[in-house]
Amino acid sequence: MVSVTTLACLTIATLLVAVLPVVLFWKLKPRFGFERREVILGIAVFALFSMVIERGLHGFVLSNATTAAWLANPAAFVAYAALAAGVCEEVGRYLAMKWLVSRHPQTLERRGTALGYGIGHGGAEAWLAGVLVQAQWIVYAVLANRNELDEHFASVPLDALMRLHLILGSLSPQYAALFLVERVAAFVFQIGFSVLMWQMLRERFRYTLPFMIAAHALIGVPAALFQARLIPLVAADAVYLVFGLIVVRALVRYFRSGGGRGAPTTSI
Repeated sequence: MVSVTTLACLTIATLLVAVLPVVLFWKLKPRFGFERREVILGIAVFALFSMVIERGLHGFVLSNATTAAWLANPAAFVAYAALAAGVCEEVGRYLAMKWLVSRHPQTLERRGTALGYGIGHGGAEAWLAGVLVQAQWIVYAVLANRNELDEHFASVPLDALMRLHLILGSLSPQYAALFLVERVAAFVFQIGFSVLMWQMLRERFRYTLPFMIAAHALIGVPAALFQARLIPLVAADAVYLVFGLIVVRALVRYFRSGGGRGAPTTSI
C-alpha cells in the first residue's frame, strides 16, 4: 500500500515538473523572442540522441560479455555512464546548433536562441525521463491500493512482480521531493549547457565540443556514483540542488546583463 500522503506528494511533484517547461516557454518567448523551431529542435535532439542513440549504446555495451565485465568495476561504470551521457547529448546539441546557425544565421543576433533550444531539450528530458516514468509509478500505486496490481501483472514473472512491490513500498514524500529536485536541476542544467555552448559558438571557441562533453560528464558523475551504489540518492541530489541554484543565478545574471546581444551574422 502507498499512503495517500505519498501519492499526493508524487502527483504534485510530477505536475510541477510537467508544467515547468510549458510555463517558461509561454512566459519567456515574448520577452526573448526565440522561435518554436528552436524549441522543437531541442526536443528532437534529446529524443534522438538520448532516448534512442544513448539507450542503444547502453544496450550494446551491457549485452557484450567483455564490456559488461569491465563495467562491473565501479570506477569504470562511473566513467562510462558520465561520458556516455556527455558524448551523446553534447554531440547532438552541437550538431543541432551548427545546423541552426547555418540555416538561419540571424539566430546569432537573438539572445534567446539558446534559451528556446534549452527549454526544448530540457523539457523533453523532464517529460520523457521524468513525468512519463513517474506517472507510470503513480498508476501502479493506485492499482496496488485497490489490490489490483497482481491481477494487472498476472503474466509477469513472480520475481519481477516482487521487485515492483518493493519499489512501491519504498515510495515516500521524501522520494517525491528528491524527484522534484533532480528533475528541476536537470532542466536547469540543460538550459545552462545550451546557453554556454551557444555563447562559445558565437565566440568561435575552437574546443567547444570537447569542453561541453567534459562539463556534461562532470555533472553526470553524482548520478553515476549513485547508480554504482557508491553514494546515497540524497547526497547526489544535494549536489544537484547546490549546482542547480548556482546555474540559475548565472543564467539570470547573463540575461540581465544583455548576454547574447550584438552577435555577428556570419555563419559558423
